[in-house]
Amino acid sequence: MRRFISIASLMIVVALAGQSAIAQNFKFGHINSDELIQSMPEYDSATVKLEKFRKELVNALELMQVELNTKSEAYQKENKNLSDIVKQTKEQELMDMQKRIQDFQTNAQTQLQNKQTEVFQPIYTKVDKAIKDVGKENGFFYVFDVAKGALLYFDEAKSINVMALVKTKLGLK
Repeated sequence: MRRFISIASLMIVVALAGQSAIAQNFKFGHINSDELIQSMPEYDSATVKLEKFRKELVNALELMQVELNTKSEAYQKENKNLSDIVKQTKEQELMDMQKRIQDFQTNAQTQLQNKQTEVFQPIYTKVDKAIKDVGKENGFFYVFDVAKGALLYFDEAKSINVMALVKTKLGLK
């Protein structure tokens, strides 16, 4: 019986030591993907493209609004001298212009979101691939993105910041 207890005890110690050794081989890393993306030269050019497109939409909207205001002011001035049928026609024209402006605003928002996806998606894809490649090449078990807010805590002493490795992979300084 003593022999059985000592063999069982030895097996438990070996099993626990083995689990401890396995657990020590896991490598965890973390990165702030937003910081990485903003450090890329592609980010600046994508931001410029998006801002240029946004300004075009804003300018077109402002022109439409100025036209509506001008016609509305003209209608207010001549309103008393117009016949009922002309008033109705002008009022309908003003309502149609207002609807076109509202439709334009809705479409502009959608187009701006689509443009944002178009110019930034290649950057996101490139960063995602680089992070995954660095993770595989360096044997990381997990790489957490602290920018996404899903990670509530990590011990910086035990987790490796992979920012420098990913920047090197992307050819950034």
